[in-house]
Amino acid sequence: MTETREWLTNVRQDLEKRKTKLENDLQQSQEIDSDSENNKDLGDQAFSSSMDALKNSLQDANYKEYNMIVKALEAINDGTYGLCIDCNNLISEKRLNSYPNALRCLKCQESLEENK
Repeated sequence: MTETREWLTNVRQDLEKRKTKLENDLQQSQEIDSDSENNKDLGDQAFSSSMDALKNSLQDANYKEYNMIVKALEAINDGTYGLCIDCNNLISEKRLNSYPNALRCLKCQESLEENK
């Protein structure tokens, strides 16, 4: 039982660290002013547009991960951490060690991805 509490404490700490990093990254990306498009040639505008799309994609991925971390921390707090949100079965410890913010067991996650 003590090992489980230590493991869960370590998971919580890792999730909190990652959450803080994502908060900082998302805050920084919002503070960066984009360059004016007025003085750029078409090549520069196209490059800037591509970079904006990449930045938005990364922000979306970070925001999604952030939300999953928040949900995982809530699950730790309410005692449901490690239970699949779809089938309510246990998520394997191996999966949680690799992906501590996992909300679904591997079977349900694969099913979700196949149905997208």
